[in-house]
Amino acid sequence: FIFNEVKARFDEAANLSWGEEMEKKGIKVRYSFPGLKVHAKAALVHKKIEGDTKLYSYLSTGNFHEQTVKSYIDYGLFTCDERICNELNRFFNFLENTKLPNIPFKHLLVGQFNLNDALKEMIEFEKQNALQNKPAKIILKLNNLQDKEMIELLYDAAQAGVKIKLLVRGICSLVSGKKDLSENIEGLSIVDRYLEHSRLYYFYHDGEENIFLSSADWMERNLHFRIEIAFPVYDPILKKQIMDIVNFQLLDNVKSRSIDYNRINEYRITESKRKVQSQLETYKYYKELQ
Repeated sequence: FIFNEVKARFDEAANLSWGEEMEKKGIKVRYSFPGLKVHAKAALVHKKIEGDTKLYSYLSTGNFHEQTVKSYIDYGLFTCDERICNELNRFFNFLENTKLPNIPFKHLLVGQFNLNDALKEMIEFEKQNALQNKPAKIILKLNNLQDKEMIELLYDAAQAGVKIKLLVRGICSLVSGKKDLSENIEGLSIVDRYLEHSRLYYFYHDGEENIFLSSADWMERNLHFRIEIAFPVYDPILKKQIMDIVNFQLLDNVKSRSIDYNRINEYRITESKRKVQSQLETYKYYKELQ
């Protein structure tokens, strides 16, 4: 089964053509929902092993695309974790049969189902901890931050004492670093050789460090008019690797600009004498892991 989103910008004709080819080969193809765009990036493999079926999931922040893969930076997770695989199986059943899941999503955050409410709850959790003088921190890496409701919640959390760091490459409608509004919010934008395309949501959550990777920016269209997936990273090794990369980005003083309320957006200047270019540091990091 293939779900073919024909409302994919610039790829409408190609997707229709590939859909026809797959149908000729006997693959069941379903095309688009009226009024909704499926923007989730996911694949599910059913493998027969000695009579039993084993599920494998692939979830990503970006597409398999022969052109963008040359210049985009994304995250992908390949896993057989049953918590994720079982929920992704229900997600694909919904796409195939258009029947609402009878069991709510608990691990995956899915647009049109639990994504918005879960994000609001996690922001509120950090806010309440800050009000109790507990450590409270949010890190968001997005292409665009524009949804008014989410921005107001971030302002509210920051005013309560939550430390918020933003890595927003494109549109950012939130005003960071402004007295009496967003002093606890630091905004950065990184534009380098490769397009920063991955989306990451980090919530300190009493030290549990909840990390989600996602197809969804925090824009009105993504959070209200698209079917998206944000997927958790549970493996402690992967969580550490992801946060190591995020820390390179937060320390970048070569290709990062400060997003400030004066809208000057100058290159960031730090006290560090060491030049940190996050994409080069990321390359070296993964090369040393091999």
